[in-house]
Amino acid sequence: MKYIDYSGRDNLEIMKEAVNYNKYLFNLIVSSAKKEDCLVDFGAGNGLFSYPVAFAGYRLICVETDPVLSAILVSHGMTVLNDLAEAEDGSIDYIYSLNVLEHIEDDTGILGLWFRKLRPGGKLLVYVPAFQILFSSMDRKVKHIRRYNKLELHEKISSAGFDVAESRYADGLGFLASLIYKIFDKGDGAVDPGMLKVYDRWVFPLSRRLDVVTHRIGGKNVYVRAVKPGNFINKDRH
Repeated sequence: MKYIDYSGRDNLEIMKEAVNYNKYLFNLIVSSAKKEDCLVDFGAGNGLFSYPVAFAGYRLICVETDPVLSAILVSHGMTVLNDLAEAEDGSIDYIYSLNVLEHIEDDTGILGLWFRKLRPGGKLLVYVPAFQILFSSMDRKVKHIRRYNKLELHEKISSAGFDVAESRYADGLGFLASLIYKIFDKGDGAVDPGMLKVYDRWVFPLSRRLDVVTHRIGGKNVYVRAVKPGNFINKDRH
């Protein structure tokens, strides 16, 4: 895989201010991890989740195609691959990918790659933006190709060979916030740091409580937890 410059580096830096949101995603990651597992952060970016996961004691490999972001990760002592294809098939215990799959044209190909690299019984967490109706200049700025709905994501992951354990929407109030952003979209894809802090501090905690009910019908994001079947045999290796 060639190195690819990411156009949303500034947005990644701003997202460091979303303390509650980032804590939620960190907990989502580690709730499926064991300390002895080999984890992959696919699309590690600026290390927003790689650093706390590694600091918590997990064995972690970062996959990052942006040369600037990759160099930053290496400078912080992270193990970094430009392409997950470099890893041995069946060698990974857990792959998580947060807000990355929507950037990739051949998303089914990437799901197949993840399936091959995971060991039988290995786990997958995929978290992506939801609902094409919310597609705005922010998506265009960071080169999103699509946003997903729950059924679409569930079916694509299942078709890649995974057993889906959970699929649900997240951040129900974020759907409304994103819709308002689109209605008043200035076309520059910018994230207002002040508004982000207000949303993260006051609205997101309430949204998480409401997700107990709204996760079935909608949200700003959607995620799937899945498992590679434990009885899967890679015939090419026998």
